[in-house]
Amino acid sequence: MEWLLGQIYSNFIEDHRWRYLTNGLKVTLEVTFFAVIIGIVLGLLIAVVRSTYVKTGKLKIANFLCGLYITVIRGTPVVVQLLIIYFVVFGSVKIDKVLVAIMAFGLNSGAYVAEIFRSGIMSIDNGQFEAGRSLGFSYWKTMLYIIMPQAFKNVLPALGNEFIVLLKETSVAGYIALEDLTKGGDIIRSRTFSAFFPLITVALIYLIMVTIFTKLVGILERRLRNSDH
Repeated sequence: MEWLLGQIYSNFIEDHRWRYLTNGLKVTLEVTFFAVIIGIVLGLLIAVVRSTYVKTGKLKIANFLCGLYITVIRGTPVVVQLLIIYFVVFGSVKIDKVLVAIMAFGLNSGAYVAEIFRSGIMSIDNGQFEAGRSLGFSYWKTMLYIIMPQAFKNVLPALGNEFIVLLKETSVAGYIALEDLTKGGDIIRSRTFSAFFPLITVALIYLIMVTIFTKLVGILERRLRNSDH
């Protein structure tokens, strides 16, 4: 018991080392939140372009570029993308590391969200497009007012899962020396030379967050199913 209290004191209380975890948690949630917003906006635009090409044959060049973006992003590790953006794209420019992480994870998420939205749009029956046209809507107004609300409702649970995946992926942000939750635990380890307590604590914090968000996604899925009846 005395050993346990000593470990807790040296790892978390001495020199206020617990602040590495609380500050890191704040950074992790900040990066995840804004990266998800970027991913949703970017993914939605790409999904509309790709589904429009499938349904109408228009936007051929834009569809090619979107397909290339998805192939590159999904085919390379997120940590490599993070390093390229930080050391190559902004290598000669002094820029906030949090902003770099948000951009990197947002661009990465956008490729996956695009496929989620595209599947949602393609799942809507073509009769909905015809109904919109019969009401005098243009293709884009039909997409905006009729198709997208239905598609968004269908993919909400998948977007929730994407948020959970992204939350865990941000743990590699320490590669650019960003002091996120994982990096905070590693800093404590480097100060105390004790790996067990700080790293297990970091793992438990991630586990608690993922469990909470998974429960929320489950509640959302049940409510959406009930609203269909």
